[in-house]
Amino acid sequence: MTLTVPEVRMSMLRKAAEAAEEATGLRAEIIRGVLMMSPTPRLKHAHIINAIYDQLRPALPEGYEPLQVASLSLPHDPEDYATPDLMVCDVATADSDDWLAEPGSVEFVLEVVSRGNSTKDTRDMVGWYAEAEVPAYLVVDPRDGTWTLHTEPRDGVYQGRLHKRYGDDVVLDGLKVRLRTDGLPLYGDAGAAG
Repeated sequence: MTLTVPEVRMSMLRKAAEAAEEATGLRAEIIRGVLMMSPTPRLKHAHIINAIYDQLRPALPEGYEPLQVASLSLPHDPEDYATPDLMVCDVATADSDDWLAEPGSVEFVLEVVSRGNSTKDTRDMVGWYAEAEVPAYLVVDPRDGTWTLHTEPRDGVYQGRLHKRYGDDVVLDGLKVRLRTDGLPLYGDAGAAG
């Protein structure tokens, strides 16, 4: 099998991502051909992920499973992948030995904004998840106590966008789930990137 230059570059990039993740313990992703490394989330960041997970798990319709720190590939480019803080996929995907979920099997992703990579979650990943045709992308921002729900992906762009504050419920129509946001923590003034 002959590899093209982009295939060789991406294969080398995938190997670099895997080696960097193993050596550092940081989370690696390849977003639009760029290797991105993220530190382990801080405790409040993890607390928010758990709070959403705890609400999703019992409320999801039969056949769906919430997964933390699982990865999703981009359609037409299996080398490009993201690892959201939380995703909801079908049970068959959750039961797979594969490490990448296929586009079309993921119904929802959550990203909690870290202090250090806010544009990644609030700008860069919006188009990426829309291109992956994830029906609902929720961004929770503990810096200011807001959340944004992106819905209805079409041609790589989310058609729907709802921006609200903590205290307003997030309604995931496609999954028939309502998530409460009151009580989610805010980042304090002191501390390192979350």
